Amino acid sequence: MHRRQLLAASAAAATGIALSAPATAQTTGDATQASFDTVMAFMGAMGGGDMDAMGALMADDMVWQNEGDPALPWIGTWEGKEAIFGFLGTFSQNVQVTQWENQNAFASGDKVAVFGRMKLRLTASGAETDAFTFALRAKVRNGQVVLWNWFEDTYAVSQAFHAT
Repeated sequence: MHRRQLLAASAAAATGIALSAPATAQTTGDATQASFDTVMAFMGAMGGGDMDAMGALMADDMVWQNEGDPALPWIGTWEGKEAIFGFLGTFSQNVQVTQWENQNAFASGDKVAVFGRMKLRLTASGAETDAFTFALRAKVRNGQVVLWNWFEDTYAVSQAFHAT
């Protein structure tokens, strides 16, 4: 019994010390901020159709990955600027983004994550998706994007793509 009381008192004291310690905010280092700024600039250039700015922000060996339904012509992996710009041409021929909202974004060192909601209109079918969530995992090296790993609700997009 004495042992239980001692353990309970020790646990309560440790909890009290932990809870009374001042909380500190995590500060952003220069590298983290630079990675975040690079990804946001790339996103802005893409949204504005500024291919020159996009090209300047892309590493020569950049990899772009879109996860999802392989029946969609823009799902897959592209490596290098030329292949990525080719993919972007295919994407823009098939898709019109009708709504875009970044809701959360986080960076740590060379990695950036962005989460949001969007809607698309599919060119061939004319169908529009309801708003759906997306997630992006990006990596930056020397001020250029080296990885763009995109996740979206491809079920909704596939349904709109194949609508007749």
